[in-house]
Parts: sequence; structure tokens; C-alpha cells
Amino acid sequence: MSRMLPLAVLLLALAAPTVAAQSPQPLPRPADLGGERPAILEAFRLAEGGQLSLTDLARVKDHPLLPWVEVVQLRRQMASVPAGDIRAALRRYEGEPAGEWLRSAWLQHLATHQRWPDLLADWRPADSLELRCAHLAARLATGATDPQWIADGKALWLRGESLPASCDTPFASLQALGQIDASMRWQRIELTLLGGQTGLARFLARDLPGAEAKLANDYADFIDSPHARAAGWPKDARSRAVVAEGLARLARRSPDAAEAQLATLDAALDLGETARGKVLYEVALWTVASYLPGARERLAKVPRAAYDERLYEWRVREAMARGDDAGALAAIEFMPAPQRDDPRWQYFEARLRERLGQSEAARGLYGRAAGTATFHGFMAADRLGSPYTLCPIEPSTDPVLRARVATHPGVVRALELFTIGRSTLATREWSALLRVLTPDERKVAIEFARDAHWYDRAVFTIGDSPEDLRHYSLRFPLHHEAVLRREARLRDLDPAWVAAQTRAESAFMPLARSHANARGLMQLLPSTAERTARKIRVPWTGADSLYRPELNLQLGIAHLRHELDQHGGIAYQAIAAYNAGPAPVMRWNRDRPGFDPDFWIETATYKETREYVARVLAFSVIYDWRLEGSAVPVSQRLLGRTVPASARRPFTCPTPSGPGTPP
Repeated sequence: MSRMLPLAVLLLALAAPTVAAQSPQPLPRPADLGGERPAILEAFRLAEGGQLSLTDLARVKDHPLLPWVEVVQLRRQMASVPAGDIRAALRRYEGEPAGEWLRSAWLQHLATHQRWPDLLADWRPADSLELRCAHLAARLATGATDPQWIADGKALWLRGESLPASCDTPFASLQALGQIDASMRWQRIELTLLGGQTGLARFLARDLPGAEAKLANDYADFIDSPHARAAGWPKDARSRAVVAEGLARLARRSPDAAEAQLATLDAALDLGETARGKVLYEVALWTVASYLPGARERLAKVPRAAYDERLYEWRVREAMARGDDAGALAAIEFMPAPQRDDPRWQYFEARLRERLGQSEAARGLYGRAAGTATFHGFMAADRLGSPYTLCPIEPSTDPVLRARVATHPGVVRALELFTIGRSTLATREWSALLRVLTPDERKVAIEFARDAHWYDRAVFTIGDSPEDLRHYSLRFPLHHEAVLRREARLRDLDPAWVAAQTRAESAFMPLARSHANARGLMQLLPSTAERTARKIRVPWTGADSLYRPELNLQLGIAHLRHELDQHGGIAYQAIAAYNAGPAPVMRWNRDRPGFDPDFWIETATYKETREYVARVLAFSVIYDWRLEGSAVPVSQRLLGRTVPASARRPFTCPTPSGPGTPP
């Protein structure tokens, strides 16, 4: 492609003698396709309407997005295009995301019209259950009922979920061949019951003998609403599994009812430690997660083998909520070593030991936690009066590597698709890149994506190793900075906090939209935005206006100011209210009055809110690093306080141990 920098040219340039006075050469970056954008946008418009002609196609024949334009047209006209044209495109784009997208649609088209020989001819392995069932049906229709077909059919059968109608005929054939007997049917029924698919379990039970069908339906009734009839069930593993599942589900609605039924049914069916532990776990979890009476006693009844990370944490929170420092410390000591060594629990162990007068042990734990760039690491550093640990790294500046990424066809296509607003197709290209790029190449590709304002690639695809997470300039974008600073100054808010809130809400993606219909950079609900617009006397032109970055920041920052004022200037409670709403914050203040901020955050009922508040406060430190080079201490920021320059935290990068695990 003429627009891409040839690697040979680059290598020749690298081999040339260095001239001392020569200015540094700019690092390779993807070519700018802006001049060709009107033509490719028009081609997409025509293709999406099924109106692209050969003449139109010729105008973009050298464009990197030609495969997508052609495939969009073929998918649009699949019912009328000759199969030969489809197959020619599949051959041209074999192994490319555009080709995979076309093949998926083509196979679905062939299955819908039961063109079984064509489907077999063009088949490639697929994850789609619909296509896998269709492939099974195609093999059956062409006479294949060999051992491999039977094995593949059984593998599809043994799933605890509803399957597409295209599986009905193969399953009927398997049953006619004696391959789906009562035992196989029971296996699937049990899978559906344990998955809560009781309607499907009842449907499958229709082909069982009368007494067995009655038992299967009784099992399904129990999963929906546990009943006393279970005491008369067979004393076997299946009955015990169903009882454990049904009571575990009941515990989420009523821990008391589940605990009462457990005593009766355990005696009748001899549930065993595993099944009993499953129920006791849910009884304890749903008691403690709502801070109901009896939580401590129920936690103590759960067998150690049934504990997981979540229950270990709740054991600590339950003691914290009661103000039992010794009990909370004992609960941390009860944790497995890897969990106890997490910076969060190092910090809280230190806090508890400090409150219990064990200052020296506390300092050592604070020191370990403070070596990590996390919320609790920053809080630990505040307790010690130490600099914040931050060891940033940047993507490679190796010109050869960067040129390789810049000219990679998948990178070029992904970035251009995103730029022209075809985000779904861009994401397909990006997902394919993740399978082929090296870690270093991926970081450079993410840098290119950031420069194209595709900020969430660093959030979702950078990786999760400690080294990956040290790419702070990639993971913490800063766009619309002038507007952000202006509106933050107008509302007397900390710009680093506002940037952190925006990063936590949308990763600075202006078109972000949540399942709850929150929109834009600061993820505002239209109702909240409209109310805020009226309050600050800004024209309101409808929900879609929230995708305009400047307006979204203007309204979002004003709303954040409102939350701060509603919560007495206490920032951590304003952050919690921004996430969970004001009612839960009022309840937590009522139930745990006078709690220190760190203990208040940790004992908040909602996991999402606990993590959100900690995340925003940690992110604010990173944005302080980006904006100012030093940070407001987190222990002051969470109270909504500002500090003089002399009290700001500097940053340090200890050697040789490194920074630990960043946020």
C-alpha cells in the first residue's frame, strides 16, 4: 500500500551515518488517510444501502478499507448475489476480520435456507451455537451419522441452556439411534437445574418415564421454591445437588428460610460437607452483605473449604462494621496468605494494629503497602508521610518496531474504521490484532489508538500484568483538558478529581453509553442532565446532546459539585453518591455514623461502589502526576480538602524492587 512507510526505506535510513547536528527524526506513525476519507465514507454509505457499483468500488480500490466496503455490500445483498461472488471474496479475505464477518453471515444464510452441501463446502469452525447446530444438521442431511458426528452431537446436547431450533433435527436423530437415553437426558436435566433453567428442565423431562418425569418436575419446583417434599427424595448425589442449589438460591432471598430448611433436609438426605457448605456459604454471605443480625455466627458455621475470597473479605467487614478491631484483625489473619498480602489488606491490617497499639508492626505493613501505586498504597504512604510510589513506563520508541506497527494492515484498518465512525467493525479488527501482536507491538498500537482518540483500547486491551499497568500515559488519557480545567475552576473542584471521575466513568470516550442509558464523558442520565442544565441555566436540547464533550463536562462537573454540596463537602461520600445515588449513602451514614473515611468506604454495602470510590481516588493521583507533577494527599482529597504546595506529595520510583501493582 503506497500510503504505508516501506520497511526497507526505514532500514536504509537507520543504516545511514549519524550527523551530530542533525535534528531527531520523528518516530514512525500510521499514515494520515484524511484526504481519502470523503471517498471511503461515500463508498460505505452506498454499500450499506446495497447500491455500490463496480465504478464506485474502483474509486477506492487502493484504500485499506476496501475489504470492508466489499463485505458490507455482499452481506447486504446476500440473497441475490451469486454464490461464486461470495466465495471469491471469502478466498480474497481468508483469515482477515472482514472475511470472518462475511463467512459468519454466509453460513447463517446457507443454514436458514438449508443449503447443506454449500454450508459444508464453506464451513470453518465457529463458536456460535446456532452455526454449530446447523453444521450438525448439514452433516446429518448429507448422510453423516458416524462416531464423530455422534460425539459432536452429544457434546452439544450436554449443555445446561436452551439450544437453537437448528439442533432439534440432529437431536431427534441421536435419540432415534439410541444415543440420547434416559441417562443422557438426566445429565442434561441436572445441568439445567443447577443453572436455574427450570422451564427447560420440565420440557426435557417430558420424554422420561412417568415416575422419573414426576421426580424431575419436583426437582424443578424445588429450585424455584424449596418445599418439604424433598425429604422423601432418593438419597443420591443428584438429589443432594438439587437441594444444595435450591437452598443456595433461597438464601439470596431469605437466609433465615434457607437455614431453617437446611437443618431438616440435611437430616433426611445426609447432604455431606460440600453440599452443606454451599448452602451455609450463601446463608452467611447474604446475611453479612446486608449486615443482618447473626452474621458473625453464620460466618463461623461455614466450613473453611467453602470459603472464597469474597467471604474472607466480608468476614473482615462484618467485624469492622461492629467496631470490633480485634475481630477484624483476626479475620484478616484468617485469610490465605496471598489475599492477606494484597495492599488493601496490608493497609487495613496496619490500621487495625495501629488502633490496637501495635505501632511498630503497623509501620512495617504500611511500608509494604506504600510500595504499590494503589488507593490503599497511597493511603499507607500518607500514614507514613512518604512520597507516592509511581514508576511510569512508555511504549517502545524503537523506530523499526513502530514502523512495523504503523504499517500493519490490521492497525491501519482498525484506526481508520474507528475514525470514520464504524466502531463495531473497528473492534473486530482490533480483536484480531490482539491475537498476533507482541506485547511491545500492542503498546505501540494502543498509543496510536490513543492519538486517534480511541482511548478505551488501553483500558480494555493493554493487559493486566504489573508491567502492563505501568503504562500510565496510555491508561489515563487526558482530552478536552482546557474545558475540564475551566469548568472545574468555575465549580471550585479539583481538576485531577474531575479527570479521574471522567476516566472511571467513560475512559474519555465521548460516545459511551451504559445499559442504564447514562451517556457521554461523565455518564449522565438524561433526567439528571436536564435537571442540572435548568439549574445552571444552560440550554437543553435533548439526550443526544450529552455526546457533545463540552456540554457533558459542563453538566457533569456541575452535577459533581451538587453532590459535593449535598454531602457537606465530603468528597468520598460525593463520589459514592455519584455512583450509587444519595439514598445508599444516607443509609451507610445512618448505620455507621462517625466511621473513619477508609473504614466507611470499605464497609459500604455495594461492591461496585467500594471499588468505584477507591478507583476514582487512586486515579486522581495519576492525574495529579499528569497535570501537576505532585499530588494532593489522598487522605485530604477524600475529605474535599485542598493543601498548600508544600504539603503535596512528590512521586518516587524505588529501585530495584519496582512499583508493585498499579491501579
